[in-house]
Amino acid sequence: METMMISYRVRPEHLEEHLVLLRAVHEEVARTRPGGLRYQTLRLDDGLSFVDVVMGPELPGPLPGLAAFRRFRADLDDRCEQRSMSGFSVVGSYGFGD
Repeated sequence: METMMISYRVRPEHLEEHLVLLRAVHEEVARTRPGGLRYQTLRLDDGLSFVDVVMGPELPGPLPGLAAFRRFRADLDDRCEQRSMSGFSVVGSYGFGD
């Protein structure tokens, strides 16, 4: 299983638009239920910073095929002040499934 963590900070003037687009992605993932995909978005306490955690076989997997994800990604660079991406491995976990 591949893993990826993406952290980013949204420009304040784009926050509401970003949240609408992000919710649409999670709604489409919940509706289509792509096999093997785990996708979680965390919003940090500053309200503008986010962390996406994605796990699945052969990432980015089904995400680019989802219409809502394509809309979300279309102007992401313009909405964000900074972005970084890295892989990771799980050392231990409790309550997050297998």
